[in-house]
Amino acid sequence: MFPLLGIAYGGVGHLATTLSHLVPQGEGKLRRTFAARAGVVERWERWALAHRDPSRPLAWFHAPSVGEGLQARPVMELVRARHPDWQLVYSFFSPSAERFARGLAADFADYLPFDTRGAARRLLAALRPSTLVFSKLDVWPVLAEEATRAGVPLGMVSATVSPASARRGALARAVLRDAHAAFRAVGAIGPEDAQRLAELGFPSEAITVSGDTRYDQVVGRAAAVDRNSPLLAALGGDRPTLVAGSTWPSDEEVLGPAWDAVRSRVPGARLIIAPHEPTAAHLAPIEEWARRTNVNWSRLGDATPETEVVVVDRVGVLGELYALATVAWVGGGFHSAGLHSVLEPAAYGAPVVFGPRHQNARDAGLLIACGGGCVVGDRPAAIDALARWLTDPKAAGGAALQLVRAGTGASERSYELVRRLVQDPGRSAGTTARPQAQR
Repeated sequence: MFPLLGIAYGGVGHLATTLSHLVPQGEGKLRRTFAARAGVVERWERWALAHRDPSRPLAWFHAPSVGEGLQARPVMELVRARHPDWQLVYSFFSPSAERFARGLAADFADYLPFDTRGAARRLLAALRPSTLVFSKLDVWPVLAEEATRAGVPLGMVSATVSPASARRGALARAVLRDAHAAFRAVGAIGPEDAQRLAELGFPSEAITVSGDTRYDQVVGRAAAVDRNSPLLAALGGDRPTLVAGSTWPSDEEVLGPAWDAVRSRVPGARLIIAPHEPTAAHLAPIEEWARRTNVNWSRLGDATPETEVVVVDRVGVLGELYALATVAWVGGGFHSAGLHSVLEPAAYGAPVVFGPRHQNARDAGLLIACGGGCVVGDRPAAIDALARWLTDPKAAGGAALQLVRAGTGASERSYELVRRLVQDPGRSAGTTARPQAQR
């Protein structure tokens, strides 16, 4: 990092650390981001003092939030299953990942301190990791530089860089260039990502195309779903069903009016709608719309196979509900926050529709290209797509499922990357086989 940039970056890190001791506890995400880091270095050190066995390898995984954590999880599970003697720790940034982190196969998980040299050196001294592996792209430059100085090999799994990523800008590249150059092994999701990673300064010889571990995860989850579970059995039936998952008000402004027309075209059609945030404020307008349209509707807990509109008022069930989908609508494509996962419904063989703002979602583009997904930019387009696929989903759903199945295998390749970093850190990453599905 350039010296002046290093001074400025370090100042920001120290200011954030100071605020973590001053900001009171609270429910807001920003407040939790700071307050949760009060004493975080000491928490890591206490765990290490009590539990770190320096005779055992330790793999340290870092992911900023839940999405990146989902990409790290299958790799961690393989490491745990095949190397029970290794120790595993996991760090994260966002408060939204706190609950997720508690369910991982890790010996210890906690927030990552703000990126200062003092904090990085203390964590590295306490943990003495055999490797530090980042998920997707979230590299903390000071931590990466200090790990390299300490002889800790750096790796990355499910690495991806969107064409519009801010990390491709001049300032970000200047801040991160030294950290990127230190990586020993980088598993890119696809060839385009591999090229962009090289442009960001990751060593070309360290990069291989290993795929996206989420494909393995969604295929495994779909295969494990019990269609006779109480949740699915209560909804039952063989009726044409649209499962609209992780929707936002901007999705519902298009979906609601479109559904009124779809019902007249597709007799017996059912809508299961799961808002991204099932708060009272978000559920109220959906339920008011259902009342105005005079449909048989209810919340999830009271739904029966005859219910026409099911309003999902809880989190954690969407992945299972997609098993009922004839067609899926994935939310987030009508605003700038980003499209949610299109892979989950595709893994069940459901064609997927979504809004026009999907440029940073690689999987959405792949679904469009194979005919397993389509963009609906307005009410007429939504009506046509939903009515067509609710009536005849076979070809599009088959294409979606084939895409997902062809993308599996990344977890195994990513595990091998991590294993080499621990057991054979001098070996080049470029020897890993390239997955056919991602070309």
